[in-house]
Amino acid sequence: MFQKFTAPLVIATAASAAFFACSSDSSSSGPAEEPPASSSDKIATNSSSSLRLSSANLSSSSIDVSVSAEISSSDKATDKVGEPAEPAEVYLWHDEFDSIDTTTWTFETGASGWGNNEWQYYTGRSENAFVQDGILHIRANKEDYEGAKYTSARMITKGKFSFTYGTVEARIALPVGKGIWPAFWMLGENIDAVSWPACGEIDIIEAVNSENVVYGTNHWQAGGNQADYGNNTKDYYGTSKELDITQFHNYKMVWNEKLIAMYVDDFKYQEIAIEDAKDGLEAFHKPQFFILNVAVAGNWPGFEVDDLQFPNEMLVDYIRVSR
Repeated sequence: MFQKFTAPLVIATAASAAFFACSSDSSSSGPAEEPPASSSDKIATNSSSSLRLSSANLSSSSIDVSVSAEISSSDKATDKVGEPAEPAEVYLWHDEFDSIDTTTWTFETGASGWGNNEWQYYTGRSENAFVQDGILHIRANKEDYEGAKYTSARMITKGKFSFTYGTVEARIALPVGKGIWPAFWMLGENIDAVSWPACGEIDIIEAVNSENVVYGTNHWQAGGNQADYGNNTKDYYGTSKELDITQFHNYKMVWNEKLIAMYVDDFKYQEIAIEDAKDGLEAFHKPQFFILNVAVAGNWPGFEVDDLQFPNEMLVDYIRVSR
């Protein structure tokens, strides 16, 4: 994932293979005087390495969105918080997490540092990922495992479900703690063919340490260099959203031919214009797949970890994708 910035940036660097998170925020409609960022707003800077590079490990088969999610009209979504759920047929794809569906999700495993010098070993064990009472738990533990001092899980839909354009809604509670780094994000399905960052990356949710701040960021390749643009809930064009991210919130991403915008409880914290699909922005007009993970330490949260926080969990009630 990323190194933190204190202002919204678009970054282009030739020497770096990393990702960034940038700060800022906005109301759900966004200030009229601040249009969505585009690739023309570039600020040069240096970067560090990133978690994102590792999803190229698995073989990829891009899934045509028209056939990637066949949903039976008799299947009804279950709303576990008491609000009426939409019938399943309105969704392009959804997971209510009654179980971990291995036809949709794959566990990436190992302790490679994941491009960010992270400390956890990702496993496919039930100690690190399980469903209880209709809630997915991704749990980071303090334990010695295969030479690592921490374990966690990283789940991806690569090669099983990807899509282009839609509205993503997810009900998620995030962990906080010194050295903790949860994320819900996306990578281009063509990553094996074009590599990162040319595949494009959409970070819907990231949080680090105990900030109670949610970051949204986009990464792509422009002119052979890395480019990034991001904002957050602490300061989005002069607006702010106070959050206890350990509680469940409704996160939403709207992705269409013109823009990508991110919201928490209808508060906008990131928006980028992609209609002018040049300077690498064409990556955001191609299929992307989901990733859920909790990292321990790394270049962005730093390398000071509070071991008293463990076990520490990200909780996911559902993820729903609609047109």
